[in-house]
Amino acid sequence: MGLFAKNRNEGGLADVIRCDQSDYLVWKWSPGGVPSRRENEIRWGSALRVKEGEVAVFVYRQNDGREMDYFEGPLDVSLRTANFPILSGLLGKAFGGSSPFQAEVYFVNLAGNIRLPFFIPSFDVSDPRYLDYVVPVTVKGQLLLNITDYKAFIRLHRMVQFDLDDFAAEVRASVVRYAKSVITNAPIQGQIPVLQIERRIDEITELVEGKLRPVLGDDFGVNLKRLDLSDISLDKESAGYADLYEITTQQASELTRARTKDTVERLQMGRDIDFKRQSLGAESEYFAAHRLNQQTEVARTAAESLGELGGAGLGGGDGINPAGMMAGMMLGGAVGGNMAQMMNGMMGGMQQQGAAVPPPVGQTPPPLPGAMFYVAVNGQQTGPFPQETIARMVAEGRIARDTLVWKQGMAAWERAAGVSELTGMFSDVPPQL
Repeated sequence: MGLFAKNRNEGGLADVIRCDQSDYLVWKWSPGGVPSRRENEIRWGSALRVKEGEVAVFVYRQNDGREMDYFEGPLDVSLRTANFPILSGLLGKAFGGSSPFQAEVYFVNLAGNIRLPFFIPSFDVSDPRYLDYVVPVTVKGQLLLNITDYKAFIRLHRMVQFDLDDFAAEVRASVVRYAKSVITNAPIQGQIPVLQIERRIDEITELVEGKLRPVLGDDFGVNLKRLDLSDISLDKESAGYADLYEITTQQASELTRARTKDTVERLQMGRDIDFKRQSLGAESEYFAAHRLNQQTEVARTAAESLGELGGAGLGGGDGINPAGMMAGMMLGGAVGGNMAQMMNGMMGGMQQQGAAVPPPVGQTPPPLPGAMFYVAVNGQQTGPFPQETIARMVAEGRIARDTLVWKQGMAAWERAAGVSELTGMFSDVPPQL
């Protein structure tokens, strides 16, 4: 409250007008500190003291209606015609310009902030995917307000019997309206699931603040410095919450299982394709040799058959049949010639496939192929594989240090880590747990 001096020689009228409140938004001055709903008598020559960050507003009645004068702080003056020109028309000339006049005096705080807590009782929020499951929600928070344009504030409120409690009630009503609107529509417009509203309180606070700031400025003349939603609580004991939690949890579990199964199948498919690719590569490298073995076997069988034909004779019986021998020799010679031609052709083809094509002049020729290894996998022989494939299989964990391998020239199967050509491949691979 303000401190007021009294002039005993002039009937005890107040002659000091000031505000000594520490935390206020708008404060009405009254003579002697006694609140009054009537305009107060202001003596000509009274002292007016306005601190920095304050504005004193004089509201008085004239013939053409109510008017106002503003005094911004810091200020310490006496009310004279020089600094209050309108007084000359208000003061009675019969009293020599010293009679009192009627006015209401308000002090507006421009430097301080007002904290306005609010509480929104339970209201229903539903998920657009499951409209049948309604969850009750309560909200707590506070506003931080100040006045930046005091003339706009005064113009909106006219400062006639201004009451801070009524003002706060009107502001709270707007807060409740817009906060409920934002939170109710958050699952649709903000793509925020109902069960995640509590965890996404910062995002919802920004949405409410964006809606509320222009309303408080246009309708109430105050600046919203900050909005804090301290709590958004879902009623976890309600049937709607239990049903919504159950159905969303079940669907999330099914989706997770489906994604896990798909991932495992993709990895297995990738490993199978890679293994087949490696096997086909090894088979194509030795396909020519395999074909040669098969054709040689066919030729050998044909030769044996011809020998039996020559021995049996053409006419039957146990004796030597010269005609049969001659026929067998002729057929054998023909088959032998064909076999020799076939062998020469196959060997030439193998030499062509295996022969290294000379590199262009000035380039380094490719390295010679290394040893081929067979690998024991689950008790089964696989391969053979070149050393490059073995190195890749070691890096992928498909060949361990104790995996058995064999190549031509080895007396028996040995551990991969014990073979000199493969030992270096395990330098960066940790041992099995």
